[in-house]
Amino acid sequence: MKQEHIIKEIETGCIAEELGIEPGDKLISINDNTIEDVFDYHYLVNDEELVVLIEKANGEEWELEIEKDYDEDLGIIFEQGLMDEYRSCRNKCIFCFIDQMPKGMRETLYFKDDDSRLSFLQGNYITLTNMSDHDVERMIQYHLEPINISFQTTNPELRCKMLHNRFAGEALKKVDKLYEAGIHMNGQIVLCKGVNDGEELERSIRDLTNYLPYLQSVSVVPVGLTKYRDGLYPLEPFTKEDAIKVLEIIENWQKKIYDEHGLHFIHAGDEWYILAEREMPEEERYDGYLQLENGVGMLRLLIDEFDEAFSDIEGDDRKREISIATGKLAYPYLQQMIEKLQVKFPNIKVHLYWIRNEFFGETITVSGLITGQDLMAQLKDKQLGSKLLLPCNLLRDGEEVFLDDVTLTQVKESLQVDIDIVKSSGWDLLERILK
Repeated sequence: MKQEHIIKEIETGCIAEELGIEPGDKLISINDNTIEDVFDYHYLVNDEELVVLIEKANGEEWELEIEKDYDEDLGIIFEQGLMDEYRSCRNKCIFCFIDQMPKGMRETLYFKDDDSRLSFLQGNYITLTNMSDHDVERMIQYHLEPINISFQTTNPELRCKMLHNRFAGEALKKVDKLYEAGIHMNGQIVLCKGVNDGEELERSIRDLTNYLPYLQSVSVVPVGLTKYRDGLYPLEPFTKEDAIKVLEIIENWQKKIYDEHGLHFIHAGDEWYILAEREMPEEERYDGYLQLENGVGMLRLLIDEFDEAFSDIEGDDRKREISIATGKLAYPYLQQMIEKLQVKFPNIKVHLYWIRNEFFGETITVSGLITGQDLMAQLKDKQLGSKLLLPCNLLRDGEEVFLDDVTLTQVKESLQVDIDIVKSSGWDLLERILK
């Protein structure tokens, strides 16, 4: 059956534009190979010599012979990023954050993806329950890596319970195939109190070390619990004492694995150290920050980047008054940075505010889940100075919209203040403060 992939855009100055390919045209094949999805496309388009079959909007077919550099892209953007339908999650995980969302938000926020192609393209974590043997074979054939896997536990029976999927334990066998093929992977464990912690966490870490060196890292992060859990599996938040025990397990394994393999492998999310009232580990313990997107090492990296940038500048008597809003998690660390900054810049006044998450509940402390309405409500009538600085992870990627669909413009108008968006780096934070 002929598969057609509709072209949405053509990049300016690219090969496709030179050949007269236009939005609305359809890609039919490359080198006589039909294209199932983006995996096939990226693999086939790498060749230096291509025969590309295009169907024009009027139905006419063009066969284009192309000579190019290896890895040079054609500059085609498709209507569907995967060139196929997105695969939704079949699990009903006891810790699923989407199930804890309030009603009435935009539809895309309720879509649960579990697509191996998004793991390769965007770094999403997958459970493997949605992967067929055909998917695994193509991943191995094209050597697509790294693949990010949500393990939760290596106990097959417990994994079935946690994912509420009777095939979840069996799906772990796909890791063996990826390992045997030399596909690099990263893993995560969402820890639930009384479920997969303690001895179960010990077992999971022990089992996962068998996949070294291709399994490069595993993060352990605490389950996020919102106030919308009516009718869901009863889960409790972790306490300081719990966090201390989790860190003890992880750090004992880090020492053992480092002695044997030269890397730390198992990593604790930043929240564990804050909950345990412990200092963040040194940079070397993060093995190159492989798990930043999971909140592992973000605060250490921010602190070190800020300190590095700060050490290179001379203080002065410039005057400025600004404000910064953040989540409860990062607040004490930003406070330390500001105190340090004011030694060199005594006339810069920074008002730092941490925003309670009224929208999801106060147990949610990360800045990335702060909503526009919480910002407006809690910063109203506060001293904001000439500029309000906000971290970039508050906004939808590439857009000026918060999680609750409040726009950046609405927040500016409500608070009557100019807003700067700060990138996720200590250098950018310092630059935005000093301007």
